[in-house]
Amino acid sequence: MAALGFLSKKKKQDLDQGLEKTKKSVFSKLSKAVLGKSRVDDEVLDNLEEVLVTSDVGVHTTLKIIEKLEERVARDKYLNTSELNQILKEEVAGLLQENNVSDEVDFSTPENVKPYVILVVGVNGVGKTTTIGKLAHQYKNAGKSVILGAADTFRAAAVDQITIWSERAGVPLVSQGMGTDPASVAYDTVKSAISRECDVAIIDTAGRLHNKVNLMSELSKIQRVMQKLIPDAPHEILLILDASTGQNAIEQARQFINATEVNAIALTKLDGTAKGGVVLGISDQFKIPVKYIGVGEKIEQLQVFNRFEFVDSLFS
Repeated sequence: MAALGFLSKKKKQDLDQGLEKTKKSVFSKLSKAVLGKSRVDDEVLDNLEEVLVTSDVGVHTTLKIIEKLEERVARDKYLNTSELNQILKEEVAGLLQENNVSDEVDFSTPENVKPYVILVVGVNGVGKTTTIGKLAHQYKNAGKSVILGAADTFRAAAVDQITIWSERAGVPLVSQGMGTDPASVAYDTVKSAISRECDVAIIDTAGRLHNKVNLMSELSKIQRVMQKLIPDAPHEILLILDASTGQNAIEQARQFINATEVNAIALTKLDGTAKGGVVLGISDQFKIPVKYIGVGEKIEQLQVFNRFEFVDSLFS
């Protein structure tokens, strides 16, 4: 994906608006942190530490950012507080790069991988099914043929919801209804994707965390049956997290990452919260790429995450 400056005007506006609450919160705290100060000194750094922690960046990640700023202060001797935003932008973008956040992500699929199988995990209520619908729409817009699998068979509402989204995105759905075996649905979805020659298969799963042993065995079973058809499936295990839950999202991430091999993250509901800093904390703690962010309710408002554009919207 293109770096900063190549995002379409509409998408950049969506991103700016989606991060508005976080930005206002961060900036009002930042202005207080540097009030009456002309240069970045220990007191400013202490204040900044508090700003980042209370913006849900997390203690671990905040300390890393402060350490990098301290190195710059020591090196440059005199840093003007007016430069603080630019320095923050540079250091945070650098930190995201260290944490495997790529700028090359888009809605294409790897060559010679067909179907590209995405297994979607996350607790109920985080926007999992909505994100699946938006993903299907974006892949279809990119010229890919998509099929969905309703393997969250524990709630009737989940099956109904993914049916609505499949119709909205205009893509087929494999569903066996509520109470059926999720692994069986996943198997049928992959089988159907192969026979229809689909480019992408996206499979929903049940969002339960109360018993990690059950969660782990269920996800393992789903993977085993898919691998009978495609040995390296799923190619992507996408964890959906609700940004508005702040530090709770980090705890959810920890539990799912312990239960299965998550290799991509999507953060939803950034537009409804001032806790957008959690994106930085999650990326830094787990070293798993944040691949998508949700910046609005519309079907096209799921965006590929680009660290330059995100940091620019947050600190400009």
